[in-house]
Amino acid sequence: MYNAVKHFENLYATVPRKHEFRETQREGLLAWQAKFRPELRTILGLDNMESDLADYVPKAEQLDVLDMDNHIRESWYLWVEPTVPLPFYLLRPKEITKKLPLILAPHGHNHPHIYAGIAHSEKEEKEMIEGERDIARQAAVEEGYIAIAPTTRAFGETRTESDKQNNNTHSCRHQLVHGVLVGRTPIGERVWDMSRLIDWSIDNLPVDEERIAITGNSGGGTVSLFAAACETRIAVAVPSCYFCTFEGSIGTIRHCECNYVPGVMRLGEMYDVAGLIAPRPFCAISGRDDPIFPIKHVAFAFERLKEIYAVAGVEDRCELFIGDGGHRYYKTGAWPFVKRFFSD
Repeated sequence: MYNAVKHFENLYATVPRKHEFRETQREGLLAWQAKFRPELRTILGLDNMESDLADYVPKAEQLDVLDMDNHIRESWYLWVEPTVPLPFYLLRPKEITKKLPLILAPHGHNHPHIYAGIAHSEKEEKEMIEGERDIARQAAVEEGYIAIAPTTRAFGETRTESDKQNNNTHSCRHQLVHGVLVGRTPIGERVWDMSRLIDWSIDNLPVDEERIAITGNSGGGTVSLFAAACETRIAVAVPSCYFCTFEGSIGTIRHCECNYVPGVMRLGEMYDVAGLIAPRPFCAISGRDDPIFPIKHVAFAFERLKEIYAVAGVEDRCELFIGDGGHRYYKTGAWPFVKRFFSD
């Protein structure tokens, strides 16, 4: 008698969305964003983090500096809270004579070193090359930007000891269940980390704070979208293989627990969240054959997002690039878009 699929379809169709976009004028758009963004930050747990960490000043520790012939690669920790040393790679051109754009490249459910162009096995090298996932290396070497490839929290060194011993890629479930008990979410903590990296970069690197972009694939696309929605210092957002509808992706298809934010669909759909980025440039990269972020739902979400950008008067700043393949990064959809807005 009970049909789970029909029940959840009905649930998604009938839940009221407090901040569903309905504006027709730019002034209304700005008022909508001013009301929506603070509530999004609240459900992500960012308000709680700001309160709990109000007196904390992050500190950084450099581990090494390597000359990679065509760029410099540095390894760092940034203590984003007293008990969390967040590892990151800093990649930069060898010669810097002026302030450069900064690219944040959060990774997905794979290893953080791949984004810096490091492969520890043939399997990783294949994943890195064929999936074009060495995004921070691309930014520094091919585009001439300063790039940061952070370890997404609950990956790498920020996994639990048990997951490290069992060689599990991530500890996302642990991050979710412990965070929920104190009013946090995995996405919120990862957005927090991006903001702290921006703070540190502006204070310590020759970066142009008006030219900061974020781009990552899969889980890195999740961080890219939510960080840009919450953090207005991010000038360009290029999430890859994530932008879709909540209902058509994480609401229908099995995904990692880190994707779920309690009550987010009571505020809006994913295209509403992305609408908080307008009028800043936004390019969604998708794979035509991506099985976990289906292209038909991506196309629907993009049409809704374009309506928001049209009201903002900058429809030309909103693009969708569809790669002929599956769930991977497509650099030809990213760098020409970024370069259009970051040209000297």
